[in-house]
Amino acid sequence: MGTLQVVRSRFPRLVSTVNSPIGRLSRIGEQTLFFGKALGGTPRAAAHFRTEVVRLIAEISMGAGVLAMIGGTLVIVGFLTLATGGTLAVQGYSSLGNIGIEALTGFLAAFINVRIAAPVVAGIGLAATFGAGVTAQLGAMRINEEIDALETMGIPPIEYLVSTRIVAGMLAITPLYSIAVILSFLASRFTTVVLFGQSGGLYDHYFGTFLNPVDLLWSFLQALLMALAILLVHTYYGFYASGGPSGVGVAVGNAVRTSLIIVVSVTLLISLAVYGSNGHFNLSG
Repeated sequence: MGTLQVVRSRFPRLVSTVNSPIGRLSRIGEQTLFFGKALGGTPRAAAHFRTEVVRLIAEISMGAGVLAMIGGTLVIVGFLTLATGGTLAVQGYSSLGNIGIEALTGFLAAFINVRIAAPVVAGIGLAATFGAGVTAQLGAMRINEEIDALETMGIPPIEYLVSTRIVAGMLAITPLYSIAVILSFLASRFTTVVLFGQSGGLYDHYFGTFLNPVDLLWSFLQALLMALAILLVHTYYGFYASGGPSGVGVAVGNAVRTSLIIVVSVTLLISLAVYGSNGHFNLSG
């Protein structure tokens, strides 16, 4: 011990440099263990904490308290996808019109909304609403020692607090994402047909021609993977928050930044895996 203390006192920068990768590996192992426990506890959480799962599904979709009906994930994601679909139609119609092929705006709506816009916007909305809320809730419970109280009462905290949220999120994301995709389609069609005056039949022809049902399935898979990753990240940061109220704020910020990186990373990986070698696209007359 004496030798270690001498080394630490005389070479603090060297000791810090050596300990840094060790600390990172330790955190990776801690996160992996937490994710494994959370996923492994989902069957028991679904079986024994059904009331909590139902409450969380309602909270995810419509919000809670004063934010009910105006701050839920459904409202936020719906508004974001509406705006995205409308923006896509505006940019597509004006850009394609410069070269005389504005009739293909329906193609852009069917192609870009499904593969890129809707899943990315839905992931960002989920991270900014339910994800941030989960981190804040669990962080507040941690600093108020409520999680320790659950352990004292013999209730497994990871299963009750984390696994239930994963189950609720996975059950809620499919209808939420379905509504998001539909709203993006409706916004694109309304902008193109009603605002710009394009023929509805012309728009529907190109939209239906290039809307690939397989792409929709891959889009739903992408949304599910993003939702699962976002929930795991946010619950981890909230469960291990420390440092009082300011520490909870730091945990929320770190979780949101990490989840945003995950959203674009999942989009990139899915695109490379599914469309990297063959884009499943043929633009011909």
